[in-house]
Amino acid sequence: MEEYVGLRWHRLITGLARRGHDQAAVSLADEQARLAMVFRALSGDPGLRVAAATPRVLRNRRRWLERIAGTGRRHELAWRDDEKVCVPERLAVFPARQLNRDLYLWLIALASRSDGAHGADWFVANQRQVARVLAELPGLSGVYRRLATEVLAGRPDPARLGPREGRRESAIQAALRVPGCRDALPEAPGDPLPVPLWLYPAPHAGDAPDPAERDQDDDASGVGGAGKQGRGRRSAEYVDDVDGRSGLIVFRLESLFSWSEYVPVDRTVDDGEDEDALRVAEDLDRLSLTRTGEAPASRIRLDLDLPSAAEDDVPLADGRLLPEWDWRRKLLRPRHCHVIPMLPRDAAPASMPQHLAPMAARLRRRFEALRPQRYWQHRQPQGRELDLSACIAHQAQRRQGAASSAPRLWRNPQQRHRDLACLVLADLSLSTEAWVDDHQQVIDVVRDGLHLLGESLDAGGDRFALYGFSSRRRAHVRFTLIKNFAEPWGEPVHGRIQALQPGYYTRMGAAVRQATEVLREQPAEQRLLLLLTDGKPNDLDIYEGRYGLEDTRHALLAARGEGVTPFCVTIDQEGADYLPYLFGPRHHTLIRQAGQLPEMLPRLYLLLTGEGQ
Repeated sequence: MEEYVGLRWHRLITGLARRGHDQAAVSLADEQARLAMVFRALSGDPGLRVAAATPRVLRNRRRWLERIAGTGRRHELAWRDDEKVCVPERLAVFPARQLNRDLYLWLIALASRSDGAHGADWFVANQRQVARVLAELPGLSGVYRRLATEVLAGRPDPARLGPREGRRESAIQAALRVPGCRDALPEAPGDPLPVPLWLYPAPHAGDAPDPAERDQDDDASGVGGAGKQGRGRRSAEYVDDVDGRSGLIVFRLESLFSWSEYVPVDRTVDDGEDEDALRVAEDLDRLSLTRTGEAPASRIRLDLDLPSAAEDDVPLADGRLLPEWDWRRKLLRPRHCHVIPMLPRDAAPASMPQHLAPMAARLRRRFEALRPQRYWQHRQPQGRELDLSACIAHQAQRRQGAASSAPRLWRNPQQRHRDLACLVLADLSLSTEAWVDDHQQVIDVVRDGLHLLGESLDAGGDRFALYGFSSRRRAHVRFTLIKNFAEPWGEPVHGRIQALQPGYYTRMGAAVRQATEVLREQPAEQRLLLLLTDGKPNDLDIYEGRYGLEDTRHALLAARGEGVTPFCVTIDQEGADYLPYLFGPRHHTLIRQAGQLPEMLPRLYLLLTGEGQ
């Protein structure tokens, strides 16, 4: 009974203390696609993505109900850095839903004119950016005035605050009315009530290690399996490792171990599984990260999920070193990624899977109609055979007295063909283990797609090659051979497709550079790189977020410079956020239902080669 009453009391007080208007709330999930498009339309950095902000703790003045309920300290503030624009996951600031939607629009417009470097002068920087937006985007002036009026109505009265807090609040309200009128924020204890119309400095994570330090080929850091994923990015800091040897310890002398009883176990490191770890992390205001130099047991167990060397694919050579683009330093790091050609182990020759045979037969008939065909060039001045219709026409013209002195009476046979080479590059990362439905995984759909596309291209007579890729840091980028350009299509290739297995991560830039090297050797007029993937570039080291995107984009731009046309086919439902930046607006496609991939690939190929018009 006490627990029931306490729970009801907690809900009552928390509800009364809550700020905002829940009936007019707008969520980022509903607005994200629109906001991303608006951000790029306003000339925002196309490499940035729109994401949900993580609540942070402020020492602001709270109402008495908030103090009783223990709320009012955590606020979702808008900010941006070099990788993303973060806005609140849910907005219920104003009583009208349209005003909350306009607030999302205003924050995105403000972020498009910000460089993210607020520093200590965030108060002055926001005034400057607001004035810039109003000057460059005058259509938003009315939106800002409406929002500012509502915000000012909800701000505390400076006269009811202390002298120092009152001066600070007066400066904030004046800056909202006339952006740029104040050149400094008066000092006062605590933090002011957040201003929903402004961008705040990005949360700092302490002194993070140098990116080069993180780029270690250190297997002790583990290889991720199917881990739990939290919402958003947590505020964190780097701290020194607590080695258990420092600090004051109170103990009884008789509890000391003898030499034979002493066991050197560092109890400051807990290597046990914690089922509530994700829930605890979500509740923490700041996570503390450190390097212990040792791998806990949980990571050892995750490593056991990966194939051993005896069961891994067969390396075909020592590989080669390829460069990688470091967008932070704006330079190409030479000989940075080790790309190793691999061959699927135990890939026995096999035939086309039975469940694909009917569709393969239909596709083969359709593509055979596109094979190079012999045709005749008529009415030629010379050739291998007489052109009967031209001879009849010439004889008729002679009888009419209008015959030419240089008649074109011959015909020549010609061969029609497409001078094209296509390389299909399939993502074989661990994410392809995900289930599409109750019967198929993503890797099964990829295999079926390769079977059908290969059958179609073979029937059409085009030169093509099939490869797969995955990675485990920069020293182990796997480039799996399925079929090269010189090899005929047949049962050995079908067997390699059936032997493909998911593994590791997605260092896409290195794979694109290696595929470009292969296509460069093909003397074709048109060279097509068809990339199949289910997610964005990522790896265990610094190859994540914008670093991976920028390296992939640099590799794709270099491929275009070599005369290669890249095109991406993805089943990643968030692909619209980053694919236009990587491939361009018309060089990618998103397949909503992953099960449709095998049937869609041949049709897409026809469109790309101009045969599907």
